[in-house]
Amino acid sequence: MKKNENGFGFFLLSIILIIACENLFSQSTEQLISRNKEVPVIELSGNGYQRGLRHGNTLRNEIAEVFKKWKENIQSNTKQNADSVISMFYRVTDFEPAIKKWTPELFDELKGISESTGQSFKDVFCFQLVDEFWVYIDKLQNPENHHCSGIGIAATNSHPAYIAQNMDLENFMNGYQVLFHISSYNDEPEQYLLSCAGLIALNGVNSNGIGVCVNTLMQLEASSDGLPVAYAIRGILSKQDGISALKFIKTIKHASGQNYIIGTVDSVYDFEASANKVVRFLPDANNPSLVYHTNHPLKNDDIKPWYIESLKKILSGEAKDDNSFIRFTSLKNRLTLPDSNFSINLIKETLRSKDNLINPICRAYKNGESVFTFSSVILTLGKSLSIQLTRASPDHSEYVLHSFKSKR
Repeated sequence: MKKNENGFGFFLLSIILIIACENLFSQSTEQLISRNKEVPVIELSGNGYQRGLRHGNTLRNEIAEVFKKWKENIQSNTKQNADSVISMFYRVTDFEPAIKKWTPELFDELKGISESTGQSFKDVFCFQLVDEFWVYIDKLQNPENHHCSGIGIAATNSHPAYIAQNMDLENFMNGYQVLFHISSYNDEPEQYLLSCAGLIALNGVNSNGIGVCVNTLMQLEASSDGLPVAYAIRGILSKQDGISALKFIKTIKHASGQNYIIGTVDSVYDFEASANKVVRFLPDANNPSLVYHTNHPLKNDDIKPWYIESLKKILSGEAKDDNSFIRFTSLKNRLTLPDSNFSINLIKETLRSKDNLINPICRAYKNGESVFTFSSVILTLGKSLSIQLTRASPDHSEYVLHSFKSKR
């Protein structure tokens, strides 16, 4: 009898362990983000160098961790030593003159991050170049890390202007989401910036009602001496008015193909930017109040030669299984509505949507996959300026609202 009891006890213990392991495995596979866990807000102030010091001192451990994972990711993807790849990338590109010309304070910000964390300046510099590094390895492996979906809705009598996006990034960045809240300094307005520890910006909004969201257009021609995306974002948000912001995006030479959805108080604009031109895009020429975009150019014809044929298939509708085409169609179907139907809830529903389970707008984190929705962001412009954002995908995290201290 005792032998049977021991056997039954062992059987129960085994079942409990199996269930526990299954739960643990499920959690490690999905990494579901708790609904009450918010993106941490990091307060920055002063000049560029002072902001960088604060950034680095506050997030020193997180930056060390994410840099380590970044290098492991590079090594895994390229099958080469990560430090050697980064050094070569640093040598064959020349972004520093453009950064110093257009956004010199941000170069000082990098110095502050490097000095306060003990990370090499080269590593800090190259970590900012998310899209530019994808461009660098494009010919080698045709990276599929670009999956962002963006929306812009102009103001009407029934609602303010919104711009929004799901920011999709590589899996190694999971858990390092931050929201930088930058105080006004000299001529620069107060800002909120979605970012990753160690990175100066991914998108954001300023207290003058200017907001920007971005998504990669890998097919467009790039430049090894243009202004990188992170600096273009910060440059736009440093402006005092919409006219200056729009002039900036049209004037700079762009380092990589990128789509910019820019909001200016009550209006929205979409620009496809490449090394040689910046072209405005409207999904419907008769409706300038609505824009949306994914990851293939629809107006700019400054295309890399090796993408010409595949892009023709996407634009003709022949490549119906293309990830970007599928998500673009989903945005079109959900957003082609009368102006009176637009609401913050419609935007949230769209950003949470998975109309196509293989190619969804909302991508939950999963081990073994390369890309996930790092954060979903909604920027409300006009008089009630705010940013709402999630920690990772919006199907597993609630939007948290942050408003400005200064009022327009």
